[in-house]
Amino acid sequence: MKWWQEARFGMFIHWGVYSVPADGEWFLENRKMPVSEYEKFAGQFNPVKFNAAEWVRITKDAGMKYIVITSKHHDGFGMFRSGMTDWCLRSAPFERDPLEELAAACKEEGIRLCFYYSILDWHHPDYGVRRPWNDVVKGAPDMDRYVDFMKGQLKELLTNYGPIGVLWFDGGWEKAWTRKRGEDLYKYARGLQPDIIINDRGSAGDFTTPEQNIPSTGSDRDWESCMTINNNWGYSKNDRSWKSAKKLIRNLVDCASKGGNYLLNVGPDAEGVISGPSIERLSEIGRWLKVNGESVYGTSRSPFPAWSLPSYVKCTRKGKILYIHCYYEFLQENEEIILPLRNKVLSAKVLVTGEKINFRKDADGMHFLVPEQPVDKNDTVFVVEIEGEPDILPTPPIRPDPDGNLVLPAKFAVLHGSTAVYEYGKGKNNIGYWVDPKDWVSWDIEIDRAGTYGVEIEWACEPGAAGSSYKISVEDKSLQGAVEPTKSWTDFKSYNLGQIELTPGRKRLEVRPVTMPHGAVGNLRAVILKRF
Repeated sequence: MKWWQEARFGMFIHWGVYSVPADGEWFLENRKMPVSEYEKFAGQFNPVKFNAAEWVRITKDAGMKYIVITSKHHDGFGMFRSGMTDWCLRSAPFERDPLEELAAACKEEGIRLCFYYSILDWHHPDYGVRRPWNDVVKGAPDMDRYVDFMKGQLKELLTNYGPIGVLWFDGGWEKAWTRKRGEDLYKYARGLQPDIIINDRGSAGDFTTPEQNIPSTGSDRDWESCMTINNNWGYSKNDRSWKSAKKLIRNLVDCASKGGNYLLNVGPDAEGVISGPSIERLSEIGRWLKVNGESVYGTSRSPFPAWSLPSYVKCTRKGKILYIHCYYEFLQENEEIILPLRNKVLSAKVLVTGEKINFRKDADGMHFLVPEQPVDKNDTVFVVEIEGEPDILPTPPIRPDPDGNLVLPAKFAVLHGSTAVYEYGKGKNNIGYWVDPKDWVSWDIEIDRAGTYGVEIEWACEPGAAGSSYKISVEDKSLQGAVEPTKSWTDFKSYNLGQIELTPGRKRLEVRPVTMPHGAVGNLRAVILKRF
């Protein structure tokens, strides 16, 4: 895993005959088009502008270290000249093998080539979950035969294109697939290339793959977050919802600060062209990495608990070097960055310019007086060298204000699970993207004297997503409520849930979903305890 752990940044490429109708990679499933009609797109797939060297140059200029390309997506079409089926590039007028050309270009430029391969197959007659609109198949499906077919294609992929860095399975969630089959396929692939890395979507795998989100606290396993530059994975001519380069750079930093990789997707069109807006954003990321790359490549996760730093400060690490990433637009005037460290600090400077930063020690850690102006509007990086292993101060509990009330804001919450994240800016400053009912949040609090406390909670939730219920609990005391609709995801309302009796001491307040009928809990901004 070493090369992969050091790389931190890769390019995902979704490319296939679905780029002809140009409405995303799920076109066949979404339209429920008869497969006999969909097959006609293969005759129109002729990407004469495809240039492997150009794709690899774009990858390298972006600072990416590996490419994961779809050798076969859910529509079953092989993006190589397979001997196992005609449903591949042999049915297209394009007479070249793009995977062969990519393998040569990647070898030339020192980029690792990796293959995505879909277990799920909407086209193959033997795949176990057959779609009713598959009108080209006859007889009953046979998953054993289908696994033999997959193994035949995987043998082609893993013996014809040289060393492959990662085998990225997908689509193993349907009932036709089993853990036993997954373990067998894992062993088979490893038998063909012993050094290959395999993800977790066909078996337990070597790393886990959150999609379109970055886990709030990372993972105990190796992990990689795959995300799109716009909304679609495959080319969609009407999708112009481009994320900014700033957002993409910060996603990369967020992944690295939690010990993960960032796999950023492009969807080339039917001619083999990567879109201009994608290239513009990738180029800006590359320019940032050219001078800040040491703070990402080969780094390990932050030694600080996520809730102990402001949301606009991230940390990556190389031994005794801490890289502090700062998003300046959220800094208050004369604000210091406080790291809850006991360690002696040997030096502190701006990474790009080498400008020294003044620092001082206080009871709550090391205070750094950063420059008034950012070096980079996307992310300004500071280098802090410490003595010894990081010795982190414990996070203090939230204590009552002078009136005896406790305000528990979202930014100080401890997030448990894989989907809920802290969102900031544009009227948010809340816990959002909370779509897994197993996720929950908590705050450590200090009650200074026994008494009755009124409990209020602030939610925002669009009308169509409202209706989830939740429970707030402190020790054996609990209250329940429902997330009511507000005008938008940033229109926050305060709700009074009732009262609880609390005794003195340090405690944990938890918010957990109970029911989630519409796929999301809501945006949680704060919990407030008011003492009577």
